Amino acid sequence: MSVVSTPTTLKPADLAIDNQEVRRIRNDFPILSQQVNDRELVYLDSGATSQNPLSVIEAEQEFYEQRNAAVHRGAHTLAVAATDVYEDARETVARFVGAASNEIVWTANATEGLNLLTYSFSNASAGRGGEPARRFALNPGDEIVVTELEHHANLIPWQELAFRTGAVLRYIPVDDDGGLKMDEAASIINPATKIVSFTHASNVLGSITPVAELTELAHKHGALVVLDGCQSVPHMPVDVKVLDVDFLVFSGHKMLGPTGIGVLYGKAELLDSMPPFLTGGSMITKVTMDGAEYLPSPTRFEAGTQQVSQAAALAVAVNYLVETGMERVADWEAQLGQRLVSGLQQINGISVLGPPAGIERIGLAAFDVDGVHAHDVGQFLDDRGIAVRVGHHCAQPLHRRLGLTASTRASTYLYNTTDDVDFLLEAVAGVRPFFGVK
Repeated sequence: MSVVSTPTTLKPADLAIDNQEVRRIRNDFPILSQQVNDRELVYLDSGATSQNPLSVIEAEQEFYEQRNAAVHRGAHTLAVAATDVYEDARETVARFVGAASNEIVWTANATEGLNLLTYSFSNASAGRGGEPARRFALNPGDEIVVTELEHHANLIPWQELAFRTGAVLRYIPVDDDGGLKMDEAASIINPATKIVSFTHASNVLGSITPVAELTELAHKHGALVVLDGCQSVPHMPVDVKVLDVDFLVFSGHKMLGPTGIGVLYGKAELLDSMPPFLTGGSMITKVTMDGAEYLPSPTRFEAGTQQVSQAAALAVAVNYLVETGMERVADWEAQLGQRLVSGLQQINGISVLGPPAGIERIGLAAFDVDGVHAHDVGQFLDDRGIAVRVGHHCAQPLHRRLGLTASTRASTYLYNTTDDVDFLLEAVAGVRPFFGVK
């Protein structure tokens, strides 16, 4: 099966995406043609889950129709074909982020990738993995650093690791606008720091973190850097070698792919030294009744039956993005994000979380409507066919720091037009009058 998928709308890479092209792109996404509450669907929740082009849907179906078999287990024709699809997909995703194929580990999602790291480090702290794994061991007094921006998936696993090992969890705070206090970061990241884990782009604020500066601070003290790329990899060019991070996680369902598959990137020398997280079949070289020996990465982290059809479909999604052009996608979404924030700032009673218009951001904005709960805002918008996210967006500490319990979040992707943004803005302007808030 080919894992190459070309959008039916492709334009030369040197031409910027515009509304006309986006309207053609939308034809590749069957779900976007439906109506919701008798209104044309305006999907502005891609930060939670993106939609799938038809080619991605067909790729998963085609695998089950033509190549369904266990990978890395059989010598028969179907097993070989399935294994080829599985490993070809790994190579496709590796190229997408500038990695080698043996540096890409399939996971169920980014959350599992982060838990894989924390449990592997926990195992190393308990003495598993021998001398090569000692670099990952944590002891009482060692420090783990995160930021106040983090999604719960990049906070709770580190809390649990600190609990299991006696390490201390510290965080870089944000200011009143949600910006990282980088002047404090230089002292928080210190010789006791063993791990620094942070988001590339905030799933609440849309802001982009200073990866280079944080990575330099961490590496100066010999700390490992873990980057949450869930809101960056789908929306902008990301090259792990340029960023020089040690680990990166992202999820397929946020980048036109299916649910049930995510990616952990790790530098090869690190992955090969880490003890496994899940254990069982497929990831071993030798098993006796007293113990086991494990394969190198990435196989040592892929115990049990793998996500083969999902990997095949994710590769097609990646090629869709590649053929569209990630620079073009990033530029278009940056325009949408600025239009979104600028428009929201002009509506009475609306407070935008994060940086104001004119400051770099992805195509995402969360906002508070004075006097109206976010869940009521979401219902009001849904009645008009607009899909947004409401709640704390799995970032309670950040909301608490900003004085909120919940917000409304609109997030764009390559299939959104400026008309989608304008329709949202018009609807949001009607929220407070509808609820009788003056």
